[in-house]
Amino acid sequence: MKLLCKGRVLSLDRTAVMGVLNVTPDSFSDGGLWLDAGAAVDHGQQMAAEGAAIIDVGGESTRPGAALVAEDDELERVLPVISGLVDRIDVPISIDTRKPQVARRAVEAGASIVNDTAGEWGGRGMDQVAAETGAGIAVMHSRGTPATMRSLTDYSDLVKEVSDFLIGRAQELQRLGVPPESIVLDPGFGFAKTPEQNLELLRHLHEVVGLGFPVLSGTSRKSFIGAVLGAETEDRLEGTLATVAWSVVKGARIVRVHDVTPVSKMVKMIEAITSGEVTA
Repeated sequence: MKLLCKGRVLSLDRTAVMGVLNVTPDSFSDGGLWLDAGAAVDHGQQMAAEGAAIIDVGGESTRPGAALVAEDDELERVLPVISGLVDRIDVPISIDTRKPQVARRAVEAGASIVNDTAGEWGGRGMDQVAAETGAGIAVMHSRGTPATMRSLTDYSDLVKEVSDFLIGRAQELQRLGVPPESIVLDPGFGFAKTPEQNLELLRHLHEVVGLGFPVLSGTSRKSFIGAVLGAETEDRLEGTLATVAWSVVKGARIVRVHDVTPVSKMVKMIEAITSGEVTA
């Protein structure tokens, strides 16, 4: 399996670790840590050195209750970081955004993957960006906005509704000329889903994988882990590792995480177990 992204080919024969680089003041886990562009670039380089196969840059928090960020402010946060990273790391950069113009400008600056987190709230401008630029695109299931998503958790059949939304997005993208090898599906853990629903979606992740596209699993430090463990954000590493391990075994090809080193080692061990191969 592979991901085509703006002239690059990212092999997904092994699970790719996507490192989270939030350049926001209010992200739920690391808000404010990387607001300075220089510090953010250094952190991105560090994650790439630790084994991240993708660096995911975001300038607007999507945590429940987060306020919308003006387009100009989001661009001011992400563009210097992407421009600073593009010549310093040899892995693809993705732009985590809900705004098509931010995605387009980020791709122009050197990003090669659009991580579309708008879900059902968004229009289809992101599809045009992917079709016109050749960027890879990850489409995520969500409902509403960060301000409203907690009230939008009624599903008659969670796994089916998430799967139907994602395959519909994939079909729309292909109708616009985006090749299937450029499309990634993200079930949207933590977005318009209760803790119990997140666990259900994890149990049935193989059904999303069965849709035939690479699946991105983003469970890192999420609140449902805190609900299970009674743990604050900074104490959710063990829970994150458990959910990532489960995701890899269930077939996810990209895992989006804050803690690159322990996750990279854990993923390597899981893949050694499943393949029976020992590599240095």
